[in-house]
Amino acid sequence: MNRRMVIFTLGQMVLLEAVLLLLPILVSALYGEACIKALALTAGGCVLAGALLMLAGRTKNRVIYAKEGFLIVSLAWISLSALGALPFFISGEIPNYIDAFFETVSGFTTTGASILTNLEKMSRGLLFWRSFTHWVGGMGVLVFIMAIVPNVSERSIHIIRAEMPGPIVGKLVPRVKDTAKILYLIYIGLTVLEIILLVAGKMPLYDSIVHTFGTAGTGGFGIKGDSIASYSPYLQWVITVFMLLFGINFNVFYLLLARRFRAAAKSTEVWTYLAIVGVSVAAIAVNIRHMYATIAETVRLSAFQVASIITTTGYSTCDFNLWPGFSKSVLLVLMFIGACAGSTGGGLKGSRLMILVKMGRNELRHLIHPRSVTTVKLEGKQLDAATLHNVANYFILYMLAFFSLFLAVSLDRFDIETDFSAVAACFNNIGPGFGAVGPAASYAAYSPLSKIVLSLAMLLGRLEIFPVILMFVPSTWTKK
Repeated sequence: MNRRMVIFTLGQMVLLEAVLLLLPILVSALYGEACIKALALTAGGCVLAGALLMLAGRTKNRVIYAKEGFLIVSLAWISLSALGALPFFISGEIPNYIDAFFETVSGFTTTGASILTNLEKMSRGLLFWRSFTHWVGGMGVLVFIMAIVPNVSERSIHIIRAEMPGPIVGKLVPRVKDTAKILYLIYIGLTVLEIILLVAGKMPLYDSIVHTFGTAGTGGFGIKGDSIASYSPYLQWVITVFMLLFGINFNVFYLLLARRFRAAAKSTEVWTYLAIVGVSVAAIAVNIRHMYATIAETVRLSAFQVASIITTTGYSTCDFNLWPGFSKSVLLVLMFIGACAGSTGGGLKGSRLMILVKMGRNELRHLIHPRSVTTVKLEGKQLDAATLHNVANYFILYMLAFFSLFLAVSLDRFDIETDFSAVAACFNNIGPGFGAVGPAASYAAYSPLSKIVLSLAMLLGRLEIFPVILMFVPSTWTKK
């Protein structure tokens, strides 16, 4: 265990947070808001803490193995959330620190679950910071560090694997640093394009930036109580399209930029993802047709909610809590499916589900033909036993973690629909659920203990369980 390197990297992360806070400080200064003091004080504290950690972690041994990678990712996300909550708490706009921590974890993990009940009264600087955490957490804060910090070790691929979602994470190009740069260039490019299209649709620049942060990170924090409902159909369609785009594996975008169109077109995960979206939109549109005046409105609302849930963004254009049971059931299933691996979305991920289905199919074949030799392929490549073992173990841990969290939250005595969907929405990084945590409500009524449990659910979901659990395994901290 290279403990000094873990401490040193945490110091870098805390210093990065101080730099990131400069943007909301600028926004607060432009609007002349009092929250600038809380933001500046937090930034100053991050500079001091980051510098001390880097001094304490100075070492010539910069090697990062898998164990260090998992620890760095877990500790960094918890530290960033704990410090990122301070502006809300110090300013008094979220007077309870547990509530502020819940809101910030929800931001960095791109969940979008909120305890706020009156967004319009929040200062613009803090609303900007709240949505900016989505954008930062969407692609991964440590991936960003590797993109900008010189002399990154090739062993830092362990950090990318721990932070990026999906069963298989590799390098797009030979060097880890170049892979991180490519990912962020694609991310920034799509972000800028969405802002331009929203502004072209006459959405104010501030609103466009904040909602793009929420879309890019597939987080869903907005600035209005009705989320996206009060914006024009054009703006809703733009956000719908970009939610779906950010739910696609970024490797596909790289292939398109590299003009490897045939390779990009062969992505079975993307085609499966789009097929699920198409079927879900059609099914819900038919089911809710009687509730709306025109077919165009019905399709738009159906498409938006499907895109929002499957990509785990969490924006809404209507209160889908009022939809028929069938439509709500479709959305609940989509919560667990999630977007593609290698995207900014949450959930189980399309590729992981495809692997599980193929493993089940092969097991059935093996029962009928015991001597047959079966293999599992993804994107035309045969998967090794280690990958299949990892996927199976992840699914088992996923189910165990989900129901453990559900039982813990059930102590709050809400109805089962509320508790089940609250855990599903937080664990899969979606945000709104059903019942008392629907799109027109919030998580404010939950007890402090439940908010801590749901914060843990968000971290487990975003970091895909293993990095968080390994923090509590004693052997992780040994020097061997």
